[in-house]
Amino acid sequence: MIEVADNTGAKKLQVIRVLGGYQKHYGGIGDIVTCVVKVAVPHSTVKKSQVVHAVMVRVRKETRRKDGTYVRFDENAGVIVDKKTKEPKGTRIFGPIARELRAAGFSKIISLAPEVV
Repeated sequence: MIEVADNTGAKKLQVIRVLGGYQKHYGGIGDIVTCVVKVAVPHSTVKKSQVVHAVMVRVRKETRRKDGTYVRFDENAGVIVDKKTKEPKGTRIFGPIARELRAAGFSKIISLAPEVV
């Protein structure tokens, strides 16, 4: 279960598949995952039990950077994206976002984020 870090109306997502190979079991920062919306606010753009794609923007598991430092967050969170264009469906991003997303090609999410760690 992951939190949602955008304003699409979904609150909780359940990860059902990590994209990127048939034996990939865990998703890290910048990975695209297939999710089911478990909790959503009424009259939103995404509905409960809808299958969506999301990119992981915060993970509890630490991630090592090239300079030897590690980055770790308090929760697992994702941003719902369009399947083909990889653009975020929401117009706002909440909370800190990892810098590794820029290398993964999600510059639009980086530009919308209030804080890049």
